[in-house]
Amino acid sequence: MAEIIQKDGTWTFDGDTVRIVPGSDKGVSLLRRTLGELAVPLRAVAGISFATGRKGGKLRLRLRDGADPLLQITGGKLEEGSDPYQLTVSGDRTGVAEYFVDEVRNSLLIEQIGTDPVDRYLLPGPSLPITVSAGDGTAAFDGEQIKLTWSWTAEESKSSGGPRTILLREVQEVEWLPSSGLGNGHLRFHVGRSAPTAPPKYDPHAVELWGFRKDPLMALVAAAVVARMPHPFAPVKPEAAATPPAPSIAKAPRDQDDDHDALLRRLRELGELHQSGVLTEEEFTTAKQAVLRRL
Repeated sequence: MAEIIQKDGTWTFDGDTVRIVPGSDKGVSLLRRTLGELAVPLRAVAGISFATGRKGGKLRLRLRDGADPLLQITGGKLEEGSDPYQLTVSGDRTGVAEYFVDEVRNSLLIEQIGTDPVDRYLLPGPSLPITVSAGDGTAAFDGEQIKLTWSWTAEESKSSGGPRTILLREVQEVEWLPSSGLGNGHLRFHVGRSAPTAPPKYDPHAVELWGFRKDPLMALVAAAVVARMPHPFAPVKPEAAATPPAPSIAKAPRDQDDDHDALLRRLRELGELHQSGVLTEEEFTTAKQAVLRRL
């Protein structure tokens, strides 16, 4: 087990899962504290890195595209302090961070985890029910419907219609945009086939955001909804009637001999990759030692 504990949070890795627990320090962002603990399966990880600085460094976990609904909806627009997959590391713990990186990388190599996109979410998204008040309204989602209610600051053309309830099955697209400079952000739900034409300020299916402290929490509402919609990378099923699915067959749990044989096969594969020049001497040695530890 690899573990690193910092004011920013605690990361642990047991060979199968990277567990991220936000810290209790007052400097930890509201979004990360609200999101809570994350359990990231190894198959969702595309890579990990540690960059050193003058007084410490930054540990970063990179996920495969499509693995996390929060990253899918925010599209790289989360501010650095709100990114749950970054950890600030103090100068006296850089060695621990480098060890953590080595352990995750070795497991990715052994398990042959790729960096290609996935066609289903491997993280469940924020827990439900979720309610966030920010900008000109409040958005609440219980897994089946979204309810938008308006604050006194909302435009009359929006608030005069009263609260708006949107069924999950009616949502065609979710749009989240943070405030930037003088431009306001928004959380908008596209309902129906045609794209909305009214600005978020007047759209009864949108909450306008003004750049205040609770604004990033609207990304959690967006992620919770997106997690329960069809995955954007899911294969398109033909419209024609398909052959009824074959009954599922329960697989017997693997015993120790099966695991032992699989690790021996992996050692042979690593040797072949090294001989063919795919793996360098250093990469081969590191991967071989990791397999031997598991044996």
